[in-house]
Amino acid sequence: MKIEASGIEQGQRQLNGPQTTGREYRNLSEVRYAMHRENNVSVPMRDGTILLVDVLRPTTAGAFPALLAAAPYPRQMQDIGAPAGVIEAGMSDFWVPRGYVHVIANLRGTGGSGGTWGFFDRNEREDLYDLVEWMAEQHWSDGNVGMIGISYYAMTQLEAATQRPPHLKAIFPFDVTVQAWEAANHNGLFSSAFITPWISALGVLSGIRDRRYRRGVSRVARRVLAVPSIHRRFARTSGGNALTGLRLISRFRRAREPWNSLWLNIAVEHPTRDAWWNDRDLTSLLAEVEIPTYIGSEWSNVPLHLAGAFAAWQGLAHNPNVRMSILGEGGLPWPWESMHIEALAWFDHWLKGRDTGTLAGPAIRYWMPGAEEWRTSDVWPPAADVLEFGLGADGVLAQQPAEGAASRPYGNPMATPVTALAAQPAESSRSYLCLAPATSTSQDAGAAELPDAVSYMTEALPEALDVVGHLELELHASATAADTAWVVQVHDVAPDGSATAVTQGWLRASMREVDEQLSSPGLPVLPMRTAVAVPVGEKVAYRVPIVATARRFETGHRIRLTLSSDDTHREVMQNFTHTPVGTSSVNTIFESSRLLIPRLLEADTVSRAQERPAR
Repeated sequence: MKIEASGIEQGQRQLNGPQTTGREYRNLSEVRYAMHRENNVSVPMRDGTILLVDVLRPTTAGAFPALLAAAPYPRQMQDIGAPAGVIEAGMSDFWVPRGYVHVIANLRGTGGSGGTWGFFDRNEREDLYDLVEWMAEQHWSDGNVGMIGISYYAMTQLEAATQRPPHLKAIFPFDVTVQAWEAANHNGLFSSAFITPWISALGVLSGIRDRRYRRGVSRVARRVLAVPSIHRRFARTSGGNALTGLRLISRFRRAREPWNSLWLNIAVEHPTRDAWWNDRDLTSLLAEVEIPTYIGSEWSNVPLHLAGAFAAWQGLAHNPNVRMSILGEGGLPWPWESMHIEALAWFDHWLKGRDTGTLAGPAIRYWMPGAEEWRTSDVWPPAADVLEFGLGADGVLAQQPAEGAASRPYGNPMATPVTALAAQPAESSRSYLCLAPATSTSQDAGAAELPDAVSYMTEALPEALDVVGHLELELHASATAADTAWVVQVHDVAPDGSATAVTQGWLRASMREVDEQLSSPGLPVLPMRTAVAVPVGEKVAYRVPIVATARRFETGHRIRLTLSSDDTHREVMQNFTHTPVGTSSVNTIFESSRLLIPRLLEADTVSRAQERPAR
């Protein structure tokens, strides 16, 4: 009997996206089992609340290791094959034929599960513990439980790991977030373009009845979307596509609660990292996690999950069984099917005791855009020196002498500039920026004359520059209001003028204070949890964190830095814009500002091997 299964071998339904980080594995589980499905299985929690799960398992009698995927997203549509940003639990037709049970769970208050969803809170963590232990007791389970899935499915993996359920043996959290605050706020700027449609879409999806997901039009959609020529078109769906989908879904009717209250809590009631956010922060809890963990993300996921991968790596520094991979563009398309071979090697090792080679080599593998090759390292960030580029009033991003970079720590104010940059949001809260002569005052330029952003660019690079690690903008500026916003974009500009977005950074001016105990050169800047008004008209030193990246800027290319105070009318990465601060202000940027870039000293390993089918 021919068993239907997905994978990368001939005759299998072909999976989209990269399947390994260039490694070759051995002794991987092979396709052997047909799949049986049990829908809407009730699982009792410790407080009596009933969660609903779908159980997909081999038809053969016996006990198998089991993988849990848990999120607020509808479990009923995880196999539909649509390029939707909520289909992230992994492919059951990959895991079950290879001897795993795939359990897809809806968190409380979603998808028919009882209770009220609390968004990454303590109740959610306790539920995940109960789900893991329930799975271990079932007749189809051999007691070895792992967790799978990306985005929110990855977040629940770390949540469960912090509770240390005895039967949780390994997790594979790709595109993870450690602090809920960071998913909703970029250093104080509310990520409204994502959070608002996301919360609303969850309300819509949770209100759809089970039979509508599984019958009628949904059945037809499954067949159509599975056609290979159609399925291949989804291989490079991006965060921008997902955001568009969320906005479309959010237009449909939904219940008011708990979705309105959740949005108010996230967007209005808790503008700083207070006790409400502390309850949704895993940072301190990661120190107790000993479970083998494979972290991952992709360089393009700058506004949502990329920073979370590095936060998780840092929080799990004590754990010897942690690996991390950062993929290139299109590494995690929807529906999520990528990296399944890599995950199979991980779970075969930890859940089945197979020698797959998953622990061989350095702990970190990352794709190097520009060089188009895999790099490896045992530490993050890799060893680098800091190059400083000054923000000239003539728009030139000029490299500063090496001795300055070596002798001066981050955050040290420089001398008064020769020229300055002025910025003023209009009444619509849109920012306008311009270069201003040194002899002018802020009042010399009218708002109508100011552009909405200013850019600085290097001369053509005389040789290739490999950048790996956390960037930072050391910004010296004054404002005529008690608060404003700083939005930073970094581009790679080719000789023909085409530009590729590399990374971004954000900071609300009133949240500029830095926790020096947790921040140091080479690691991401961590702002304090409090807001402090900007001294009006005074020159202030800001440390604007820029999300880590890896990129080779080729010879002849230029680095461009763009700075604005409002991104609602600008093209930004994955279209994640923010609610404007809303206070009219003239912002002056001083030439003493510096862009700090980590230049890779030496790559530990360079691998040009193309991905090959695992054996």
